[in-house]
Amino acid sequence: MPSGGEEKWVLPAHDKLPKGKKLMLIILDGWGEQIADQFNAIAVATTPIMDHLKTTAPERWRLLKAHGPAVGLPTEDDMGNSEVGHNALGAGRIFKQGAALVDMALETGSIYEGEGFKYLKEAQPNGTLHLLGLLSDGGVHSRYNQLQALLKGCADQGFKKIRVHVLTDGRDVREGSSLDYVTTLEHDLEELRKRGVDARIASGGGRMAVTMDRYENDWGVVKRGWDAQVLGEAPHQFKSCLEALKTLKENDPKLNDQYYPPFVIVDDEGKPVGPIVDGDALITFNFRADRMVMAAKAFEFEDFDKFDRVRVPKIKYAGMLEYDAEIKLPKHYLVAPPHIGETSGEYLVHNGVRTFACSETVKFGHVTFVWNGNRSGQFSETLEEYVEIPSDQGISFNVKPEMKAIAIAEKACEALHSGKWDQVRVNLPNGDMVGHTGDLDATIVGCTVVDKAIQLMLEATEKVGGIFLITADHGNAEDMVKRNSKTGEPMKDKKGNYQILTAHTCAPVPIAIGGPGLLKGAQFRTDLPTAGLANVAATFINLLGFEAPKDYEPSLIEVVE
Repeated sequence: MPSGGEEKWVLPAHDKLPKGKKLMLIILDGWGEQIADQFNAIAVATTPIMDHLKTTAPERWRLLKAHGPAVGLPTEDDMGNSEVGHNALGAGRIFKQGAALVDMALETGSIYEGEGFKYLKEAQPNGTLHLLGLLSDGGVHSRYNQLQALLKGCADQGFKKIRVHVLTDGRDVREGSSLDYVTTLEHDLEELRKRGVDARIASGGGRMAVTMDRYENDWGVVKRGWDAQVLGEAPHQFKSCLEALKTLKENDPKLNDQYYPPFVIVDDEGKPVGPIVDGDALITFNFRADRMVMAAKAFEFEDFDKFDRVRVPKIKYAGMLEYDAEIKLPKHYLVAPPHIGETSGEYLVHNGVRTFACSETVKFGHVTFVWNGNRSGQFSETLEEYVEIPSDQGISFNVKPEMKAIAIAEKACEALHSGKWDQVRVNLPNGDMVGHTGDLDATIVGCTVVDKAIQLMLEATEKVGGIFLITADHGNAEDMVKRNSKTGEPMKDKKGNYQILTAHTCAPVPIAIGGPGLLKGAQFRTDLPTAGLANVAATFINLLGFEAPKDYEPSLIEVVE
């Protein structure tokens, strides 16, 4: 049980919605609302349950904003993502998120004045500064303009030797765009060299093959990064990053930017130009936490047994942000993350609400850790249970697009029928994870299976006389083609093929409520047209029979006579 004065945690009873109704809370990952054309995997998929909810009870179905300022991101052009989405869903308030915080720190120069950067400068004058992260403008994990500013700022701060370890994207940005990003990076590094800074790319690889695994799904991904970045060892060696990308793509035309194998840049004598060694400094410049935590553990933990690191350099390491506040990882960081406390999970535990949460590995952390304000563990060992179903390993998600949706639904039904839990919370990852592969047909299959999983959970809700709430964290599967920014028409490449979109979107997401336990007059309010994900927490707290905390975004529901 969390500590603190109990009085501040007490939630008054709702004046109209009763306590005691079981709640099934379903998060559809990557499930937005968009033009219902052939590139909308959700519209093409067979989804009778979601279609029924939308068409038969319009007063209990609506759209929510899931991008930009509604989830704490800087502008309306910033697409949502699973981390900021689940933060907003679980916390009930809007917090400035990674990208906005980093932008502010770079703009004001405060990033160079904090303890984190001062710690890095202890590697001067002889240590090399290494920058490791996703080369992308996607704004989900990183942004290229931030890397540009950081490169210039670090040079201004006296670092004379800089090495960049590139992770290519093709997921949050257009597939094939990595060549453009690397070309721009090479130009920026050339400008630094003109200033007398020895600045080069040292290694690279695709984000899904190198370094950026999460939730300890596959430590082999992190090991491949470690071998290239620290040991200077990889199956491929090239004189430049551009040569690496072009050659690897020529050898395998179907190779996606996300899956470039690890490679090392070498000099004329075949020696790596920038392995991380004793006395160096390292910044992991991704601002999003989930796909940096594992690498941070490898660089920071002395007691580490996930793979043989062979050589552990004594370096000054800092993350762009603190990636895990609970375990203080990493110890040093450049920008302080938002403090997200007093989340819905913590309030519900203090009010005796019993919660069961479940997803498969790739999204388990979102429906628990991220939901709880980036806090590890449970608030209560007796009032909460978190169950992780292992995700498929060693294959791309389009190979088995069904993923574990049915298994998650079955666990949720079992939990609800047990009578032990007041709230059952799940995340169904298919729309996001399969959508990111760019395989439209597979994503359609994934969305069809999600609807079948929803059916199972709604049937269980019906049997226990409960209530359901279904929503999503951001868009993805609803639009899988790149569109003309002015006309909205699908775009084709020079060969006449449609340009596949693998990124998240700025589309709104649905929310639906229902079930036999829902009061007859309960419906969505019509006076919150710009409501977003942060309004959901107050909504499900109401459905559980409580008034929401006063500082939460307003509930979406009202009860009419």
